[in-house]
Amino acid sequence: MSKPFDVIVIGAGPGGYIAAIRAAQLGKQVACIDEWKNASGGPAPGGTCTNVGCIPSKALLQSSEHFDQAQHHFSDHGISAKEVKMAVAKMLSRKDTVVKQNNDGILYLFKKNKVTFFHGRGSFASKSEAGYEIKVVGQTEESLVAKHIIVATGSSARALPGAPFDEEQILSNDGALRIGAVPKQLALIGSGVIGLEMGSVWRRLGAQVTILEGLPTFLGAVDEQIAKEAKKVFDKQGLNIQLGVKVGDIARSKKGVSVNYTNAKGEPQRLEVDKLIVSIGRVPNTNGLNVEAVGLQLDERGAIVVDADCQTNLPGVWAVGDVVRGPMLAHKAEEEGVAVAERIAGQHGHVDFNLVPWVIYTSPEIAWVGRTEQQLKQDGVAYKAGSFPFLANGRARALGDTTGMVKMLADAHTDEILGVHIMGPQASELIAEATVAMAFKASAEDIARICHAHPSLSESTKEAALAVDKRTLNF
Repeated sequence: MSKPFDVIVIGAGPGGYIAAIRAAQLGKQVACIDEWKNASGGPAPGGTCTNVGCIPSKALLQSSEHFDQAQHHFSDHGISAKEVKMAVAKMLSRKDTVVKQNNDGILYLFKKNKVTFFHGRGSFASKSEAGYEIKVVGQTEESLVAKHIIVATGSSARALPGAPFDEEQILSNDGALRIGAVPKQLALIGSGVIGLEMGSVWRRLGAQVTILEGLPTFLGAVDEQIAKEAKKVFDKQGLNIQLGVKVGDIARSKKGVSVNYTNAKGEPQRLEVDKLIVSIGRVPNTNGLNVEAVGLQLDERGAIVVDADCQTNLPGVWAVGDVVRGPMLAHKAEEEGVAVAERIAGQHGHVDFNLVPWVIYTSPEIAWVGRTEQQLKQDGVAYKAGSFPFLANGRARALGDTTGMVKMLADAHTDEILGVHIMGPQASELIAEATVAMAFKASAEDIARICHAHPSLSESTKEAALAVDKRTLNF
């Protein structure tokens, strides 16, 4: 006999576990199913983000940043650190500890909020008057039923045709987080978030890193001015970023991986590396859901088709996160999860997709929210732009990190903020002020009139707002 619930969530990544918790807070009897396993075979909720994405990559970025600072910048502070070495095994162990802490934290939150957790793979079995029957296959087999189902199964790395991941030489984001020793030569295909972050980690630790990007422009989704400045910085750091390339044959050998490609001039090239990381996008995880059993509609990419409210073609079946349209970002999935739980409870959940911030956790960090300057030009929107360099910010000077700027775009007539773009120290934190301001339809003048603590990096946001009206005070 099937165990009855009000809501069943398939997947315990950022969208799934947050949806389950919020639904439980709203008085629903909730089950959450997830099949991720840790090294000992136990449950590891948190999805790609916690296990092989956001969290472990940030742990490695932090470790490699400390190593880089000790090697090249401690002396600026009068600190002598000779013969600095990196124990890669210890770095990976710390990363694994951080991941486990997050896994355990989610399990604790399930218990705290009375969410029933099932460790296994969930799939549709049938539809009846009682609701949708969901089969769970793990150490044991369970049958659950509910009127409302939230699918939050996430995504997986897309492989290159003819070059499947073996996670030893040709790596996805998973294998990239488990490289056991610093490779002498490392190549990455794709200069997106994963490519730049993983490239930065291993470049700092001593690898010669080449990034091959098929597009002719660098970071096309980023404001063009910011992207150009970022490219200069990454070039100076030693990342060999080649744009406009066309990747050909890839071959493994005992020595490593060879990559044949043509550069932007059409000239044939051959690259011999120890490891190859492929980060050319991700595909929705819908295989194994048995969508045919209930008639759940997928699109040509294999993603679940949903409307603006994350409702599928089936009444009572919802989907959130990477498995649906929109940016594949953990925080976007979380917001959708909360909104769906509230809609199920009869409330009016809301997500503004125009105000989803983006972050690249390189050094310098790059973060933005809203529209870019090139988008405003393309849309024919009259705008004003103001920018302020961290070079003129007192806190940035004290930190010893003055690379980059804050750039603000505002409507030429109403002064409403239309986009904020940051490259520099702690951009991932600074972007929150811009997101809040834009959510409340703030003007550049509003930010310019707000008192910001001194000395702080956030003063650069205030100064960028002043620059929109051409009245900066410190530059």
